[in-house]
Amino acid sequence: MNRELAAHGPAYLYELVADDLARRIESGELAVNQPLPAEQVLARQYGIALGTCRHATRILRERGLVRTIPSKGTFVVGRPRRTPVYCFDQLLGVA
Repeated sequence: MNRELAAHGPAYLYELVADDLARRIESGELAVNQPLPAEQVLARQYGIALGTCRHATRILRERGLVRTIPSKGTFVVGRPRRTPVYCFDQLLGVA
C-alpha cells in the first residue's frame, strides 16, 4: 500500500511524511500508547528512503507526538489535556 502525500507548496519530503503521520495520530488512526509501524514498514508504505522516514520520526519526537524507546519501538504519546483557565476576578466581579 502506497500512501499519497499532498503538498500545498514547496516542502521537504520528510516534513510531508511527518505531517501525514501527525494527522493520523490526531485522528486516532494511530492510537495512543500503540507503536508506530517500524520505520522500514513506513518507508515501504510511503515509498521513501529509510533515512527520510527516520527524519520524519525525529520531527514527531520533537513535536511531542511520539516517544522512542530503544529496542522497543516508537510509541504514540497521549496529548496533555488542557485545563480551562478561569479569571477569578471576572467570576467575583472585581475589576
